[in-house]
Amino acid sequence: MGLFDNLKDAAGKAAELASEHADKLDPLVDKVGDVVDERTEGKYAQHIDKVQDAAKKALHEQVQK
Repeated sequence: MGLFDNLKDAAGKAAELASEHADKLDPLVDKVGDVVDERTEGKYAQHIDKVQDAAKKALHEQVQK
């Protein structure tokens, strides 16, 4: 088994865990976005909000699969 196969397996396990705990990860996504927003002094707030929404949507779509 090569390195790529190991990474593929790890990514699959991470996606499985994320889908199982999507509701618990939503506040984490918000917190990370807030930290980035704070460090950039709000300069990219609009973009950060879009990324937060996309991340939450992706997590919840994993649950539905």
